[in-house]
Amino acid sequence: MSLTPSNMLPLGTKAPTFNLVDAVTKNSYSLEDIKGTKGTVVMFICNHCPFVKHVNDELVRTANDYRVTGFGFVAINSNDIEKYPQDHPDLMWKTAREENYPFPYLFDATQDVAKAYKAACTPDFFVFDAELKLVYRGQLDNSRPGNGIPVNGRDLRESLDNILNNNPQRKDQKPSIGCNIKWKS
Repeated sequence: MSLTPSNMLPLGTKAPTFNLVDAVTKNSYSLEDIKGTKGTVVMFICNHCPFVKHVNDELVRTANDYRVTGFGFVAINSNDIEKYPQDHPDLMWKTAREENYPFPYLFDATQDVAKAYKAACTPDFFVFDAELKLVYRGQLDNSRPGNGIPVNGRDLRESLDNILNNNPQRKDQKPSIGCNIKWKS
């Protein structure tokens, strides 16, 4: 299990557009389809990463808590499925169903979307405001597999609450840490 931190895309960056297929519904979704009236959360995850497995329940809770307040959520898997067949879209479908993902789980076959977002690890989180400008990027919270800290989504939830309450975002945003995205050769 490698420890790869987020690249920390510059705040204020406009959300890169995408149009990808959902592993569950087989429908195509664009950024415009996903975006919420208050903001949008883009998460880079995958099926096999122990860091993602560690936070899956909180991803579902956070999305369910904040979708009703005007946030759009999407998860994107950009891993190379030739080298990592456990991240194949057929298994993404299974994971999404087992975890009860309340958001589309899109497959980035070309890895172009991950590159556009400068995503580095799974999980990697990006929060955009109503104008699709980046206001938060980094960790879900301080919990990691085996460190004994409970998963609570504190950092991501604080960012979403700041948008809802028109409060400034924290300046000291911590990078997410997880498995590196499995890039094609």
